[in-house]
Amino acid sequence: MRNQIWYRTLQWSLIVLSASTPVVIALAQKTDSTPWVKSLSLITSVLVAILATSLKTFKFEENWVNYRTTCETLKKEIHFFNAGLDEYKDSQDREGLFVRRVEALISRENTLWLTTIEEKQNDKPKTHG
Repeated sequence: MRNQIWYRTLQWSLIVLSASTPVVIALAQKTDSTPWVKSLSLITSVLVAILATSLKTFKFEENWVNYRTTCETLKKEIHFFNAGLDEYKDSQDREGLFVRRVEALISRENTLWLTTIEEKQNDKPKTHG
C-alpha cells in the first residue's frame, strides 16, 4: 500500500506541476508580472525535475506491482490448496507441496526485490574521492 500511495501521490503531483509550469512561465514572461510569479515558475520547474527523478530512483510503481502480483498469487495458492485443485488434487503430501510452492513464490519476490535494489544502486551517480 505504501508504494502505491507514494507512486500515485508523486505521479499526480508531477502531472499537475508539469501542466501548470508552462502557464506559470508564460505569466512570468509578462513585463508587468510580479516577482513572485517568476519565483513560482522556477519552483514548479525544480519540483517537476525532483518528482520525475524520485519516481525513477525509488521505483514505487515497480515495487507496488511486484508486491501486488505476489499477494494475488499467494491468495490463489491458498484457494487451490483449500479446494484440493490442480497439483493438490493428487498429492500425497498437500501441506508439503503447499509450503514448497509458497516458499518458491516468496523466494521469487525476494529475488525481484534484490534486483530492484541493485538497479537503484547502479543508478546512483558514482562519486570519486
